[in-house]
Amino acid sequence: MPSVRNFTVLPALPDSLQELDTVARNLFWAWNPQFVELFKRIDPNLWAGCGHNPMKLLGSVSQTRLQALARNESFLNELEQARETLRSYLEAPTWYDRVCPQTSKPAVAYFSAEFGLHECLPIYSGGLGILAGDHLKSASDLGVPLVGVGLMYQKGYFRQYLNIDGWQQEAYVENDAFNMPIELVRTESGRPLTINVEYPGRSVQAQIWAVSVGRIKLYLLDTNIAPNSSADRMITSSLYGGDRELRIRQEILLGIGGLKALLAMGISPTVCHMNEGHAAFMALERIRQLRSEKNMTFDEAVEATRSGNVFTVHTLVKAGLDEFEVELMDKYFGHYFPHLGVNRRQFLSLGRMLPDDENEPFKMPVLAIRLSGYINGVSKLHGEISRGVWGTLWPGIPEKEVPIVSITNGIHMKTWLADEMGGLFHRYLGPTWSESVFDKSVWDPVEQIPDEELWSVHQRCKERLIVFARKRLMAQMQRRGRCHGELRQAEEVLDPEALTIGFARRFASYKRGDLLLKDAKRLAKLLNNTDRPVQIIFAGKAHPKDTGGKEIIRRIVRFASDESVRRRIVFLEDYDIDVARFLVRGVDVWLNNPIRPMEASGTSGMKAAVNGVLNMSTLDGWWPEGYVPDGGWVIGDGEEYVDSEYRDMVEAQSIYSILENEVVPLFYNRSSDNLPRTWIQKMKTTIKWVAPRFNTHRMLADYTRQFYNPAAARYRYLTAEAMARAKAFSRWKSEIRQAWPEFAVKDVEVNVSTGEDGEQLNPRHPQLKVGSELNVRARVKLGRVRPEEVSVQLYYGPTDSWGNIQEGSPVPMSYEQTVNGDGEHWFTGTMQCKTTGQHGVAVRVLPNHPDQANPYDLGLILWEKS
Repeated sequence: MPSVRNFTVLPALPDSLQELDTVARNLFWAWNPQFVELFKRIDPNLWAGCGHNPMKLLGSVSQTRLQALARNESFLNELEQARETLRSYLEAPTWYDRVCPQTSKPAVAYFSAEFGLHECLPIYSGGLGILAGDHLKSASDLGVPLVGVGLMYQKGYFRQYLNIDGWQQEAYVENDAFNMPIELVRTESGRPLTINVEYPGRSVQAQIWAVSVGRIKLYLLDTNIAPNSSADRMITSSLYGGDRELRIRQEILLGIGGLKALLAMGISPTVCHMNEGHAAFMALERIRQLRSEKNMTFDEAVEATRSGNVFTVHTLVKAGLDEFEVELMDKYFGHYFPHLGVNRRQFLSLGRMLPDDENEPFKMPVLAIRLSGYINGVSKLHGEISRGVWGTLWPGIPEKEVPIVSITNGIHMKTWLADEMGGLFHRYLGPTWSESVFDKSVWDPVEQIPDEELWSVHQRCKERLIVFARKRLMAQMQRRGRCHGELRQAEEVLDPEALTIGFARRFASYKRGDLLLKDAKRLAKLLNNTDRPVQIIFAGKAHPKDTGGKEIIRRIVRFASDESVRRRIVFLEDYDIDVARFLVRGVDVWLNNPIRPMEASGTSGMKAAVNGVLNMSTLDGWWPEGYVPDGGWVIGDGEEYVDSEYRDMVEAQSIYSILENEVVPLFYNRSSDNLPRTWIQKMKTTIKWVAPRFNTHRMLADYTRQFYNPAAARYRYLTAEAMARAKAFSRWKSEIRQAWPEFAVKDVEVNVSTGEDGEQLNPRHPQLKVGSELNVRARVKLGRVRPEEVSVQLYYGPTDSWGNIQEGSPVPMSYEQTVNGDGEHWFTGTMQCKTTGQHGVAVRVLPNHPDQANPYDLGLILWEKS
């Protein structure tokens, strides 16, 4: 190989245009239309040809054009306005400053395997990355003190194209990092800052790229540098590509390397947030560093770091759960776990549902759960399902008390809202609407928007979508070598006046992208109705190894190529953020039909809803919270089926029926001025309901109040005074675990107060009236543990036919007296009978300490035995 000397060539901007570089390097422009218009003005065709990448645009535009712009007073004025807007934004007081003024600001590090900020930075694949990108944007808008940590992939996710048979093909395009809105982090001497991560038998170096996202930074690690071997340079080759060995290398870099990178830049996070399990190795590195620096035991370091760890669980689909075989864990962590102060069995048990099962793979979500003090699902339903899936990690804890809460996902409003729709909101909601998007009262004036204005804006978005779809379809056909006659047909597809349904998402089998094709004749009849036609636009990618998902795409494409429906149904290749923007703004109905309860949240429907698009979905993910009868439609009644064929048949029939009897008639029911006024009212209802509840500003506020600030406070508290509290807390936990086998509920006395006269009864099977009270005394053996170190509770609720308490509630019991010198104590409590029916009550004991994140973090509970 020849010796190559590398150097970087930067755009030669005239002095008066230097601020273009500043503006282009901060992705604040990605959610502010006036900045995009500024870049378009430089050269509209080149802007599109550069993939909406301002850095590439500035490096590609001719010097002649730059010189002309440097003399253009109008352009210079627009540039000055953009620079001033960015400066004012960066310096303005924020929501966090206002709401948390007394709080010592935490340093929150948000780890994610992918970030979807804009199509010009293709390091995302789907919903997880889009959520992460929106998370950063809202953190910036609200002033939450947060940094992002991810990987800089050489090729990102694959580019999708279909062959003539409709089968998905994958192409990987090299990212040109030096022509992207990112910059290398450098040392004071100007050299790129690098960190070292240990792999079996070698040390791998990684450089760090910084992305400015408004007020905050996203740091991306990159191993594609000369000191590394060719194999190690490929660690950051592509997102979700390669085999399990590449995946574990990437996740070591993300978790362990990511934390090292922050510390190398002088950033010491108080809170570390893992977005899905990919980054869970970070929690191990946090423990290792604390042990090394503070001379702590493993258990002590766990208590300190767990208090500042947050974990958001997403997928519950087995194929999406990250797990590694024991052989891989031995290979990559055999040298590592001794530094944690644990043996091999203890280490592997951290990632197992059954700690002693030697055949169980190492599960990343389990590792993250065990080492996090704060855990959440991403919708109310998903939280419930997650408590069921992971509940066995807390043996004996009733499912509804499993400490996994719900913080429902949202979207970054300004990123996904059509410019014209934003203009309507500005006019009728007020110029500061975007600063208070999660204030429900802000959205009341939506009712005041004139029907004709709202419909006119929606129709313009739809027309733009159809122009975009036709161009995209023509490009697809040209690539496949179609003849001129067929290319002309691309100009005829889709009708701006027809009811348009959008279906765009990852083509995983459980999302059932082809459910609409279940009865092809019935669907064709809907599509080809002369007076009330329906048309459908599909888009989405299947994972390269998901042949089932690819087959779904092929079925859709084959159906769409039939002469009888080809004008009414299209599949747009290479779904990305750009395609998504057109779709969620321009369709009339957003269709979503996953198999319940497999969808964690699903945010595409939220993006559509804030643009006035009506959702039709199964009751899965966010839709049980997002659905209101006057704002969309429900497929089925939330049933779950054993027979998958029967389920698909029933729910496909439900879709056809809703379309034929409700959606289509409502859309085409026009007033004398040709406005679908009842439809428009549903648009207003869905905007009013969805916009304030399902945005990432509300989501970040929830994370800040429920997780970030409490976690930061606990972390500071436990790590203060040379870690004295963390060490004491760990010691207390150890003592409780040792004493726990001695605990027993020795005796329970139940007395029933049946009325104002205070008559006391103690029947074996009492029949009580509403309003009666149960007075319970329990004698509990605690051995050497003090009464204040436990929480003795009554647990009561309705019982099932087996006598088990369902949906129970705890009532605290109070310490009454010590019985004898054997560590036995009486506790008393009272509960009121509020509803009729068969009920049950039991006594239980839990550990109790003021430093616990929740009552269950020891995983210990003692129930009264019959």
